[in-house]
Amino acid sequence: MSGSEPGSEHKANRRKLFRTALALPVLGAALTGQAAAQTAPLVPVLMASDFGVLPGTVESRALSRLLAESAQRNLPIFFAPGDYDFREFTSPGPLRLVGVPGATRFILSRNTLVAQDIDRVSLSGISFDGANRKLPEPNAGLLELRRIGSVQIDNCTIQNTGGHALVLEACAGRVERCTIERATQAAIFAVDSTGLSITNNTVHACGNGGILVHRWEQGADGTIVANNRVTAIRADAGGTGQNGNGVNVFRAGNVIVSNNHVADCAFSAIRANSADNIQISNNLCLRSGETAIYSEFTFQGATITGNTVDGAAVGISVANFNEGGRLAICANNLVRNLSASGPYPADAAGFGLGISVEADTSVSGNIIEGAPATGIHLGWGPYLRDVSATGNIIRDCGWGIGVSVVDGAGAALIANNLISGAKQGGIVGHRWADHVTGDLVSGEGAPAHLTITGNRLS
Repeated sequence: MSGSEPGSEHKANRRKLFRTALALPVLGAALTGQAAAQTAPLVPVLMASDFGVLPGTVESRALSRLLAESAQRNLPIFFAPGDYDFREFTSPGPLRLVGVPGATRFILSRNTLVAQDIDRVSLSGISFDGANRKLPEPNAGLLELRRIGSVQIDNCTIQNTGGHALVLEACAGRVERCTIERATQAAIFAVDSTGLSITNNTVHACGNGGILVHRWEQGADGTIVANNRVTAIRADAGGTGQNGNGVNVFRAGNVIVSNNHVADCAFSAIRANSADNIQISNNLCLRSGETAIYSEFTFQGATITGNTVDGAAVGISVANFNEGGRLAICANNLVRNLSASGPYPADAAGFGLGISVEADTSVSGNIIEGAPATGIHLGWGPYLRDVSATGNIIRDCGWGIGVSVVDGAGAALIANNLISGAKQGGIVGHRWADHVTGDLVSGEGAPAHLTITGNRLS
């Protein structure tokens, strides 16, 4: 009989089984979806502690060996609870990291986590803390993932970042159930995505943006931004709208922004700039500093439906026909409690507008209440073409509906709207910023390019 402790083989097997099973509740969700955590078979993992990677300051060579072993064997790494202070973190291959949510913390006070040109990155149950260190480049992120075939980030926290929190460039995959807060730039900067979903995340207290979906050149993107909670987004870098937005879509086409709760943004809750075929639906937008929902500049195709806007300087704007912005549906939105002042001195069009549109647009079935200037604003100078405003309810506004009567303005249909409690009148023609007609609510005396019928003023 050997001199080993009685039962030592049994104990070793139990330790091995424990190491295999320990990460399963979060590993199943990280690899194959949340439901898999209940039914996943035993999956082998690498224990970070077996490679000498322990809480505290981590020795770089030990971490490099661990990451290389994980990439070579295509196995995930489990990090036990504790604070890991990494001096460098660059993955040589597929990266799969699993921790205990709220207990496994990566302190990236000296470096960023970088992965690029690999097939897969999976992060689950880990808190990443940037220790408020300023990042060196304007578009740098605490986590930088570039040209990744499949990104799966689930149930992680990213916080205290002196730049962007998460940068995703040319990535496909999912970011879900994460908390991202206190970044001096944006929480998520996703550029040139190739099939990305950003869902069910909490974004809070970021300096210049919440969720940014951008492209370097205008084109199809297809990102889905849904069911996120975005709050307290500032515009520390200033400007008149490029910063301070909860969700910002720039040059990215075919994007869906739906069912998000967005509150207390310095500028827009949702701002789409040069974004073709944008769908903005069923979002709750509270206390926006400027225009709550914006589709602007060189876009074709915008569907803005079922949103609630409560508190903004302008409710919804579909603008910039002069730049080619056209073709929209603005329907069944609730817009109320607007302000006549915004975050910068107002331009000629002013603030206090409920819904403002310009070209090839249907405005129908909306309810606007409490717009100090105008409930529905149609056209700006000659930038009015083929617009209809039908079946809307407009309450307690300055003017009910304003429409451009400048020479060169195109056709508009204003029909079957109910206007109640308009302090200055029902329907007025304007030449740029000046109101130049009497009340046109009856349709009598309307300029030839306008069809006004069936409206009721009370």
